[in-house]
Amino acid sequence: MQVVNWLPRTELPFAAPSRPELLQALEPFEPFDASGEEAAAPVAVVKPTTEAPVRPSERVKIEVPRPSAAPKVAAVADDAPAPVAKAAVVPPPRFALQLLRAGCCLLLVELPTGERFQARDPAYLLLKDMLRAAGLPDSPQIVGEPVRWPLLVRGNMDQGPDAARDFVQGFVSARLEDEPCVCLWLIGLPAVRFAGEANAEAWYRELQIDGLGSVWALPGLELLMEEPQRKADVWQAMRRLMARWKTTDE
Repeated sequence: MQVVNWLPRTELPFAAPSRPELLQALEPFEPFDASGEEAAAPVAVVKPTTEAPVRPSERVKIEVPRPSAAPKVAAVADDAPAPVAKAAVVPPPRFALQLLRAGCCLLLVELPTGERFQARDPAYLLLKDMLRAAGLPDSPQIVGEPVRWPLLVRGNMDQGPDAARDFVQGFVSARLEDEPCVCLWLIGLPAVRFAGEANAEAWYRELQIDGLGSVWALPGLELLMEEPQRKADVWQAMRRLMARWKTTDE
């Protein structure tokens, strides 16, 4: 029956006296794990309480932050590639030039109206006066058609300043191969810019241009009419260069 200790309720006759240590209460048994260490204390399990439903009037309001008026600057990584700036589109220049021959000189003249010179045009009459003062024939001969730029109204051909310069210089150079000249007059800013590769600072001066030789830069005829005081500067510069074409004519 697996009885370890048995104690009678009453004293038995002729029985041996009881041992007092057997009558002491035994200490509660504490289990040990297999490793010999004490087992961990039991963990109390807390049952979740059921929350009471929230009434509509008692709902918690969640405030959404409003965007500030000041714009936020997006952070850019240090290794992010820099934005590539697009090259500005340069519109093609617009001008009209006429090549004339007077004696041993060629004249590349800006057409003020864009059309050929007429006999009674004020600009053409001024040009005739300048040729007479220079000792050259005052009835210049027209050489070729006027050079009008841009060449095409539509199309993808490059018609920028560089293309205009190459075209004008090529046109004049071809005429010089047909018949050379002693001095090339560049009259007007477009002629100075696209044939002489210079600007208004070069007016009244003599320049040496590859492929064109010696050129003389002058203001446009329309500008000389609007500002007559410039004619004195033209005359002073002409006196220094006049010997160049007068010697050839003699």
